[in-house]
Amino acid sequence: MKTGKNKKKRILIEIIVVVVLLGLCVWTWVPFAEHITLDLSEGNNETTRVVLITDLHSCYYGPNQNTLIKMVEKQNPDIVILSGDIFDDKLKEKNAEITVKRLAEKYPCYYVTGNHEFWSEHVDVIKETVRNAGVTVLEGDCETIDIRGREINICGVDDPTRLTRDEWTKQLKEAYSECEESHIKILASHRPERVSIYEQFGFDLILAGHAHAGQFRIPIINRGLFAPNQGFFPEYINGAYKLKNGSTLVVSRGLARESTPLPRFFNHPEIVVIDIE
Repeated sequence: MKTGKNKKKRILIEIIVVVVLLGLCVWTWVPFAEHITLDLSEGNNETTRVVLITDLHSCYYGPNQNTLIKMVEKQNPDIVILSGDIFDDKLKEKNAEITVKRLAEKYPCYYVTGNHEFWSEHVDVIKETVRNAGVTVLEGDCETIDIRGREINICGVDDPTRLTRDEWTKQLKEAYSECEESHIKILASHRPERVSIYEQFGFDLILAGHAHAGQFRIPIINRGLFAPNQGFFPEYINGAYKLKNGSTLVVSRGLARESTPLPRFFNHPEIVVIDIE
């Protein structure tokens, strides 16, 4: 009799554990906005707001991507940076196409490729789709934008998936060579782990994704478990990092949900809102 009661108790505990774990997985699908403030003042008292979007992987954020678009609209950005893996190599491109089109209707948008765009084997078609939506595609070059009297250089490089290290570094050099010393210099790049190369340049701000914040976040110590190209317990996965040369590297957790084989755990998808003061 006691054995039967113990068995029922064990089954009940197992059910509770499964329900809690499933609930946590669903809860950590809810996106949020992470806010970062940087003091890059150079005599201009205006605040410039940049929204960083990475690693969407063509995931679904409500009908017509309304959940994501409304999140961005609430932040009222001056610029939107799309820093790679907005499209996926397996999921259909519809959600990504809707996202870039709707964002470009309201904001100056800049895009660089991620590894999954190259893995799709039609990256050139994706770039053309992005351009047709009204988004500036950066691939080793630099654009200048004036935001209420503040001159900003926005540079970007392709993901190095199909480039040698020298070819990728050449893109960086070419982009940086177009910058003006007196302007704020922003680099959009998908990869956060190439810090030793970023430190060879004088970008004020580097924006990246790719790491998915380690996919599994370990509670209490708030560390990510694993990130591509960084391995276990990776260093550059979420938030702002000050580099040796004075540059600030900001890494987004990204927005990937149903595109990943493993669920996010204690790791909300996000957009990053950066206020430059």
